[in-house]
Amino acid sequence: MLKPSLLTSTSHRIASARLQQVHRNLRTMSSSTELKPIKLYTAATPNGYKASIFLEELKAAYPGFTYEPQPISLAKNEQKEPWYLKVNPNGRIPAISDPNRGDFNVFESAALILYLVQHYDKEYKLSFDPVNEADAYSEALQWTFFVHGGIGPMQGQSNHFFRYAPEKIPYAIKRYNDETRRLYSVLESRLSNGRGYLAGPGNGKFSFADVNAFPWVRGHGWAGIQNFDADFPNVKAWLDRIEARAAVYEGLGVPTRGKKMTKEEEERAAVEARAWILGNANK
Repeated sequence: MLKPSLLTSTSHRIASARLQQVHRNLRTMSSSTELKPIKLYTAATPNGYKASIFLEELKAAYPGFTYEPQPISLAKNEQKEPWYLKVNPNGRIPAISDPNRGDFNVFESAALILYLVQHYDKEYKLSFDPVNEADAYSEALQWTFFVHGGIGPMQGQSNHFFRYAPEKIPYAIKRYNDETRRLYSVLESRLSNGRGYLAGPGNGKFSFADVNAFPWVRGHGWAGIQNFDADFPNVKAWLDRIEARAAVYEGLGVPTRGKKMTKEEEERAAVEARAWILGNANK
């Protein structure tokens, strides 16, 4: 019969060997599950900035997460090339290809963000637990679709008729400008009474819902929205709050960082863009 001291020594050796094996397994798992960079196809547009900002926020929140941007030249119509249509059959930006999940492709900016939330925001740093924070998660989805179905399309039309249309049509300009302002007023109401962000209890929490809305509202001047700061002070404060984030700053530089322009520079930029926008309108 073994002495108690020998039993204890043997048990320690076995426990130590098992612990070492666990550590080896963990190192192997860590190596085998190292994330590959997600490929982002993008351009300097509101929808493009949605994707790059959210990817930068994930990069800041989760060490080891990264992505690689590939600029797409809209002026050269690269988004309609056969290789890209395999990524996004709609021929628009942004889109991603995820090498961590068999090069799975995702297009449509809101769907792209929700995909990233599902697979990479495991600690709900930029989202909400659909089970334990069901109401907050629902709120975030509601505001996401409010932007995707409202602000994006309406402000996009305001951009078009104010900046790019070959002739000025006062009715169309007013129609889409007014509707964009109405949608902003909904945001203004939501962000009243000290609420800092669109979704979440109390004053809210910065989340994917804010990222989805921010780049469009930030471009209010390009859409011809006048008196923005005075008419929508809560939205203005929300914009400033988000723009102060380091990851947002980085995301706004992908693929290129825009600069504030004078009215004359804006007109020149609109003229340059008008030719390829109208040329590709039906493609």
